[in-house]
Amino acid sequence: MPKDEEQVGMEDQIVIKFSHVVAENTPKGLAANRFAELVDEYTDHRVKIEVYPNQSLYSDHEEINALHENKVQMIAPTTSKITSISKKWMLLDLPYVFPTDAALQEALNGEVGDELLDQLNTIDIEGLAFWSNNFKQITSNKPIRHPEDFVGKNFRIMPSTVIESQFQHFGATTSKLEFNDTFKSLEINKTDSQENTISNIYSKKLYEVQKYLTISNHGYLGYVVMMNKPFWDKLPVDIQQQIQRAMDDTTNWLWIKSNEMNQAQLREIEKKSNIEIYTLSDKEKKEWMDKMTVIYPEFESTIGTKLMEKMERIREKHLEK
Repeated sequence: MPKDEEQVGMEDQIVIKFSHVVAENTPKGLAANRFAELVDEYTDHRVKIEVYPNQSLYSDHEEINALHENKVQMIAPTTSKITSISKKWMLLDLPYVFPTDAALQEALNGEVGDELLDQLNTIDIEGLAFWSNNFKQITSNKPIRHPEDFVGKNFRIMPSTVIESQFQHFGATTSKLEFNDTFKSLEINKTDSQENTISNIYSKKLYEVQKYLTISNHGYLGYVVMMNKPFWDKLPVDIQQQIQRAMDDTTNWLWIKSNEMNQAQLREIEKKSNIEIYTLSDKEKKEWMDKMTVIYPEFESTIGTKLMEKMERIREKHLEK
């Protein structure tokens, strides 16, 4: 690793390693590459973002430690991963906490998002942005259309106490597995169900080893783009400004792109496979929502009552529309 003074020298190119765990043809993968291009352009080649996708440097459970040790300078883990180091982040895992895309954007671009990013400063992490991958859907080897259909299923989930509680509340068991282990787990029937965005279901071909897909939009899956804070703090102010500018432009682009990709790839899944796709009716969605949101009080004291109240106001406003 170059010395700090070399890394931030005005005459030398600053190299920033950006590690992530998904494929390049996913929303996060495309956003990382776009961000790298914009940083190169906006800094007039003074900063080079080296993107390492698909766990080529570090796995899901290794990347946060690698960031703290400055082995990489940027990562973009799922927000669920952050719940292990900041309990307030459990908020984003609550089922149906974002009833619409507009509610999601209002929360993450406003006070709720600012408060969550500020939490990262206490652990030497600079939070730069939220990157959306859209809402999660359910796949399984048996149809899941009603809450009672969860009984007896074994779901692969991300490491999250909230998500674990969500499924166990309905009689399902859970297995916390890394994203890249999901296909194999489903293929050998170690797990028989999982939740994910369409783009992740598509990029990892999970539709090839599952029989049923339920469009439920029951949870949010997104990422927080983070930088090693001591490294960030040593960057020249003008470089920080241009990196943040590139990040803001990429984030705005991704809100639209992730929606487009998920819709297009759902159509591709329909063409390429025999998986049975079922979209919840408004009545069924309300049934899921009424049943799932009963876990909210379980986490209110952990997340914080004030933050929950801020989110609840946004949620109720968008439920009324």
